[in-house]
Amino acid sequence: MLSFGALVFFAFTGLTLNHPTWFGAGEQSVKDLQGEFPAEEVGPKLDKLAIAESLRVRHSFRGTVSEFEVDEYECMVVFKGPGYSADVFIDRNSGAYSATETTTGTMAVLNDLHKGRDAGAAWAWVIDASAVVMLLMGVSGFGLLFYVKKRRVSGVATAFVGTVLILIAWVFFVP
Repeated sequence: MLSFGALVFFAFTGLTLNHPTWFGAGEQSVKDLQGEFPAEEVGPKLDKLAIAESLRVRHSFRGTVSEFEVDEYECMVVFKGPGYSADVFIDRNSGAYSATETTTGTMAVLNDLHKGRDAGAAWAWVIDASAVVMLLMGVSGFGLLFYVKKRRVSGVATAFVGTVLILIAWVFFVP
């Protein structure tokens, strides 16, 4: 029962990943924003953390800063999270910036969590731990067949047929 929630979550989001239009996962909301920094804040001695946190406070940006690139003319700051992104371009001469914030619905967020996309290292560990627990449950369930004499042959045969069917699907249906 330890892996019940994870099993249901990953099974359901497996379906939503294969059929995103069934569950509305393709819906997006895009918002264009503008603002300005004092020119000295984006000058030669810019503080990346201060700029990122200022943007976060001004516009309630979520997620982590996945990119912060600086050249002599422009800064690009990208915030990423499950089902979320905000791309900011700052003109270093004037301090003016434009931002595009893209949010998605709950199903797209769940799909990103399923894949571990932009969810951070802690979530990656949750995915790995869930996989290990589900693997142990599957292997232990198979092992229990050997203690139930009445179901041993039919259980092993069913597991074999299921494995062969998956292999056949892979060989013949995956380009």
